[in-house]
Amino acid sequence: MKRDFNQIVWDDQLATEVRKLVSFAISEDLGSEGDITTQALVPKHALGQAVMRSRQAGVAAGLVAIPLVVTMIDSRIHWEPALCDGDVIGEGLTPLGTITGPVASILTVERKILNLVGRLCGIATLTKSYVQEIAGTNAKIYDTRKTTLGWRRLEKYAVQCGGGKSHRTGLFDAILIKDNHLAFGASEDADTGGRYTPAQAVRKAREWCDRSNRKSGQQQWPPMIEIEVDSLEQLSEVLQESPDIVMLDNMLPDHIRKAVSIRNELGVPTELEASGGINLRTVRDIAETGVERISVGALTHSAFSLDIGLDY
Repeated sequence: MKRDFNQIVWDDQLATEVRKLVSFAISEDLGSEGDITTQALVPKHALGQAVMRSRQAGVAAGLVAIPLVVTMIDSRIHWEPALCDGDVIGEGLTPLGTITGPVASILTVERKILNLVGRLCGIATLTKSYVQEIAGTNAKIYDTRKTTLGWRRLEKYAVQCGGGKSHRTGLFDAILIKDNHLAFGASEDADTGGRYTPAQAVRKAREWCDRSNRKSGQQQWPPMIEIEVDSLEQLSEVLQESPDIVMLDNMLPDHIRKAVSIRNELGVPTELEASGGINLRTVRDIAETGVERISVGALTHSAFSLDIGLDY
């Protein structure tokens, strides 16, 4: 089985990261005075119930985090989900779950859970659109590192809820050689004339992995090696070194199709990834070229928030 990047799932590490985000969200929302509108109008001991509903069709994501978020405000709040992450949200006012407890605390936590779930559902929904657009091909949709600061693993989790796959999580868990690495990496190396060729860079990376021979937490070792190319000439050269993945940067479908043909003729196990400016209008044509991977930054940097509210 071919290797892949570490895939993001809901686990203790992700729960810890959510707690950090929510802690900051509570601080910026409540300041030093707390929810003064609720303090002024709502009796402290009043109990109530509200239903979280989506006003748009989409894909659920982030619901698993709600119990964690509400208990950071008030442990007496109870959340009862109606859907699970990854479930399809139908048209109309679709219930996502019910929240019960002290009314003041529900009002205080309301915007935090709506912001969180709305954002993640939006990412999952957009991802699902891309996945459906390439159905029947051999390609898979991958995310990128173009994520909101501090939200990366959470947003990548939402991509998986929508049927997409995680590209590398960060700079620490895979080697991805880009043009700037070629330009600057060998600036003091007399043997390369100040710039690596793609093949030289892959060899250099593999030598470093062999020397390091280590493990870092739960990350796989040696790490996967991917390199970006922007021409068929670079591709032909670098395939001789059999990196795990070659990223075809901003290539048109005809060039990507030729790249797939070159790889197949050489018979190397390297997978090809199309990347750069891909959208819902172009993704099908790219998938039909025969590439195995399509990375789409828009999944996270251009996703909308699903329209979700609490109805009391």
